[in-house]
Amino acid sequence: MGFSSDPTTNRQENVMNYQLSDVGALEAEAIHIIREVAAEFERPALLFSGGKDSILLLHMAIKAFAPAKVPFPIMHVDTGHNFDEVIQYRDRRVAETGVKLIVASVQEAIDKGLVTEETGPRASRNGLQTTALLEGIETHKFDALFGGARRDEEKARAKERVYSFRDEFGQWDPKGQRPELWNLYNGRHKQGEHFRVFPISNWTELDVWHYIADQKIDVPEIYYAHKRMVFERDGMWLADTPYITRMEGEELQERTVRFRTIGDASCTGAVDSDANDIHKVIEEVGATRVTERGATRADDRRTEAAMEDRKKEGYF
Repeated sequence: MGFSSDPTTNRQENVMNYQLSDVGALEAEAIHIIREVAAEFERPALLFSGGKDSILLLHMAIKAFAPAKVPFPIMHVDTGHNFDEVIQYRDRRVAETGVKLIVASVQEAIDKGLVTEETGPRASRNGLQTTALLEGIETHKFDALFGGARRDEEKARAKERVYSFRDEFGQWDPKGQRPELWNLYNGRHKQGEHFRVFPISNWTELDVWHYIADQKIDVPEIYYAHKRMVFERDGMWLADTPYITRMEGEELQERTVRFRTIGDASCTGAVDSDANDIHKVIEEVGATRVTERGATRADDRRTEAAMEDRKKEGYF
């Protein structure tokens, strides 16, 4: 592939070269895992948040079984405090693919008295997702759920196996996981137990974006730089939404930002950015030395072991 004096063309060529040499094997591994789970388990499902990692999983599931339809549903654990762009994307993607959508609602869990909503300016529904998730698993009798967690995101997620065992209470014991020598996966389980399966465990954030570029995958617009009213809290830019109560001194300002990760709007921060297309996003991610969750997820900052504590209780 020849060299061009046009920097945009050079960026595009670099994207293609990276994808062909580095991400093709990761895709093959992920598709193999997806097919294995579909063959081995009776009632799998794919956890779908509308974030880039779950978008990749759905894209590869479609490739894995084409021309047939994806043989399992997707489940969104809906906090009710989502970014509008993400819900619009979710509904559009469901309509395009014909995949079955199941919604596990945090609001319904609150209404049933299963969980108590937090109050105050730092309140978030993010931690309440665990109860809605476990209820959804029990209701639909899922025995395997695909998740988009990657080992480079956060230290607790780095402890996950590809087949991550959960007991009959949906709990995770990081010391009790099964070995996966030579990429052999043990899916044996008793009734009531299940697995969280992470086909993109070995991917990095940069791998994800190169794959999105190569496959021309549509993602929610909030992943690209745009103007938004935000305020600063704990070194992050939080969006002005009805779900956050601003504290004294937290003044709104319009900035050009983008989101590196998508979650509950009450605890997901944006970063200053001018990366308004896929190639600029790749350049930006390649230069950063902070993970997307470490930089922009307030729920991971509550304690040193916040993510691990939630995962032990049944979180994603």
